[in-house]
Amino acid sequence: MNDREFNLLDEPWIKVIDKNCVIHEVSLLELFEQAHTYKDLCGELPTQDFAMLRLLLAVLHTVFSRYDVNGDELLLDDACDALERWNKLWENKRFPSEVITEYLKSQKENFYLFHPERPFYQCEHAKVGTEYTASKLNGNLSESSNKIRLFTNINGKAKEEMTFSEAARWLLYVNAYDDTSAKPSRESKEQGVKLPSTGVGWLGKLGIIFVSGNNLFETLMLNLIMVDENGEIFGEEKPVWEREEALHGERTKISFPENLSELYTLQSRRLYLKRKDQRVTGYFLLGGDFFDRENAFIEPMTIWKQDKKQKDIYTPKRHDFSKQFWRECPGAILGSDENRQPGIILWIKGLEEKELIKASCLNIHIVSVQYGDKDFFVTNVFSDSLQMNVSLISDMNIKWRQMVLDSISFCESISKKVWMLAKDINLASGGSNSTKESKGTSVFFAENVKADFYNRIDHLFKRWLYGLDPEPDNDDKLYDKKSQWRRECVDVARQIGNELISQTSTAAIFGRTKINVDDKKKNEMYSAASAMNRFLRGLSAAEKL
Repeated sequence: MNDREFNLLDEPWIKVIDKNCVIHEVSLLELFEQAHTYKDLCGELPTQDFAMLRLLLAVLHTVFSRYDVNGDELLLDDACDALERWNKLWENKRFPSEVITEYLKSQKENFYLFHPERPFYQCEHAKVGTEYTASKLNGNLSESSNKIRLFTNINGKAKEEMTFSEAARWLLYVNAYDDTSAKPSRESKEQGVKLPSTGVGWLGKLGIIFVSGNNLFETLMLNLIMVDENGEIFGEEKPVWEREEALHGERTKISFPENLSELYTLQSRRLYLKRKDQRVTGYFLLGGDFFDRENAFIEPMTIWKQDKKQKDIYTPKRHDFSKQFWRECPGAILGSDENRQPGIILWIKGLEEKELIKASCLNIHIVSVQYGDKDFFVTNVFSDSLQMNVSLISDMNIKWRQMVLDSISFCESISKKVWMLAKDINLASGGSNSTKESKGTSVFFAENVKADFYNRIDHLFKRWLYGLDPEPDNDDKLYDKKSQWRRECVDVARQIGNELISQTSTAAIFGRTKINVDDKKKNEMYSAASAMNRFLRGLSAAEKL
């Protein structure tokens, strides 16, 4: 067994998809050389791809904070220099791979997956931590001896071991999204040291948001944030592989990173891969570095939520997997008084206003990991996306932005009417209105119908949003687009209402008297016909507003 093996610069390990939809595994050097020919990253999960994206961005931030497009060593002095350098890269339409290659080869010793002293993204000290098999490393849902995944993309022997390339990809994933199940080390327990909880990996704490372009080069460039939200350049780039010594401290609280390459290569966990022959069979794990989430504005790729009591405090807002992206965080993207826009959106806004990008369409993506039981295990992995005219985020189009926000609020008001109709029809058909009952009640039925309503309008809203072409001084056009969406939304609601009434019994149409379970002295009359009439009147009134 070689002491140094599987160098990530030369070995194929990053999964990409080309313009013909063919998936390839490429090395780090090859990726930067051919990024303009690939459509996108294409790993096992969108969350894994995002962790990979951050690693690639860390390389770019490090290189182009020190070297210009021609490869000449030239540190950035100010925001103007940073934007000029970014623009030259963008106009080149491909990366100057010679510059990147020269830098990475100077760091080659730090990119071996297996190394006697500095294995990539690993720490030998992690051997004193919790030991896991490959079955937890290679999947989207955590697995243990008493909690087996029912559905997985990997089965049999492949579940128990993996190739070096697979292990390298999942190494990034676990570092970024690991749950809180890992225990403190034996050393800390024996010494009686009480260590703080790190929580889940840093990316697992975020409501991740990023943008994409027409190819991987454009995606990397659009997310290559060269100035912060105050229009200043970041501090000296310090990626983890440039540290003199490998990090080994367990559950270590650190201050906010001052540069993006340090943030993007944050070691939330200390890991050490186990291997047998040419396969990885498991790993050891300890808690790693963490910092306070409050006002951690160095992080540009998250949705923020405002503290209800302390209005000057913001924390990352995780995505709600039960809601479509456009329902969950429109204010955060488009801007509102109570929301703080993500750094990536402010960056794109700045590029658009300075006319450094000419594309009219903005592709916005979210990815997220959902955890259960105090973040002790992963329960779900999901992603969503939106396309909108980039000018919607411009300050010139405040009226149009507000119209979009009003349209989303309109959807919410209509969904409540759909919910109420479903509840009343179910009650008229024999359902229960008891607050003491749970499954099978009218409320449960109404929630399912409401979810169906949102599923039906999801693609309609995305199509409508994509079709918006703001004209700041054209109020007539704005009104027409607003009215168009209201009609589409109401039409779907009416369709659902007609389906509900057609499926109910004749007896329910005319109604029935039902004893209130919570207050038996109060009898209630439920009629599907009267519920439908109230529903239709409400829709007509809403559409005319």
